[in-house]
Amino acid sequence: MKLFDYADFVEGWDLTINRYATQKVEFGAPGVAEKVAEIEALLKQKVAELDALPNDPELAKAEPDDLPSIRALRPPGSRRMLSSPPDDFRDRLAGAWLARCAGCTLGSIVEGWKVDRMERWAAYLGDPFPLVDYWSQAEQPHEPRLKVSVRHDYTPAKMDGVPSDDDLNYTMLGLLILEEYGPDFTVEDLGAAWVKYLPFAFTAEGIALDNLRAGVPAMQAGALNNPCLNWIGADIRSDPWGYAAPGWPEKAAEFAWRDATISHRRNGVYAAMYFSAAISAAFAVDDPMDALKIGLEEIPANSITAREIRWALEMAPSIHGYKDAAALCEERYPGLWKAHSFQNNALTIWGLAVGGDDFTKVIGETVAMGQDNDCTAATAGSIFGAVYGASAIPDHWTKNFNNTVHSYLNGQRTFAIDDTIDRFVTQAERAMAV
Repeated sequence: MKLFDYADFVEGWDLTINRYATQKVEFGAPGVAEKVAEIEALLKQKVAELDALPNDPELAKAEPDDLPSIRALRPPGSRRMLSSPPDDFRDRLAGAWLARCAGCTLGSIVEGWKVDRMERWAAYLGDPFPLVDYWSQAEQPHEPRLKVSVRHDYTPAKMDGVPSDDDLNYTMLGLLILEEYGPDFTVEDLGAAWVKYLPFAFTAEGIALDNLRAGVPAMQAGALNNPCLNWIGADIRSDPWGYAAPGWPEKAAEFAWRDATISHRRNGVYAAMYFSAAISAAFAVDDPMDALKIGLEEIPANSITAREIRWALEMAPSIHGYKDAAALCEERYPGLWKAHSFQNNALTIWGLAVGGDDFTKVIGETVAMGQDNDCTAATAGSIFGAVYGASAIPDHWTKNFNNTVHSYLNGQRTFAIDDTIDRFVTQAERAMAV
């Protein structure tokens, strides 16, 4: 059953207008520039009218944006499971960070690819699919990716350190925020850090960053002219908050609320709170599925995100591999943009369910499911590693990391993996001491 009957997407209008305008110029027609400007003004007017359509007030009550109201609508929950980081925290944290890096790197050069495209590329290369190691070759290997790396850097033959990726950059940015502002950081502190460290961003983050640079206050930066409020961007920033509050899902979700509010609203925020709480819980449980259930305790019970996560958990036993997951995702969310949170939440859950205690299967199947598959595999890896520790990650996934993560953050071009882990341990001890 479909979640919504979304309106048919209007695609390609900018290209259609450009083609007609070019053709009329070539035919010597007068007034082309003026007519294009008129069309652009009309489109802006109609988009503003679309954005002004009234939202469902009852649904809005079930999906508040402020933290006290969100907490009032949560189900009963664990809230705080540990009073201090667990004895094996450093090993679990190393597992979470290494597994996140591996899952993200596996998916990075096929980010957003459809399943059949990945199958064809694997067959052409002779790589098994789902993959059991990194892609042996990258399509367009010479092309740069995120300013710092090129696409062949994501393959075993060329990898020297973890290549750059926005998902991983936000984890390291979260660490810098904790170090510079402490566990009581504010949304305004986040805004200052974004302007200081982020040279660019995408979708909701890009809109928020542009708004911040234009002087919009941090609390309003995400809500202004932003059609990506329910997308995955805040959820890919979940990890530092779970790392900083191990076994304290309520605090991890609070950290995530502050972070997510700078760029998202409603379900985009809840997805971030959910995964931060689940990552936090993963440090205190022995099964990733338990962590995924605990995460639900920190978001409004009747929100779309909570309902869809419950559905994904219910469906998980019937998912036996990537094809099942991709088919069910297409049935439930037809036409939904690949970076939306709803379907990617489900795919992350199903990747962990299918893979069980086999890390290679977890990230291989999750990437194979498609959609925003570097994000989903990174988050699945983080939860897996927090539960099972570094020893559960086969060496071939990390042997070329060389204790280095490459970054495009301003002034922070590399992070040493062992140093990053030590610094997160310090921040967790600092936050948990409250």
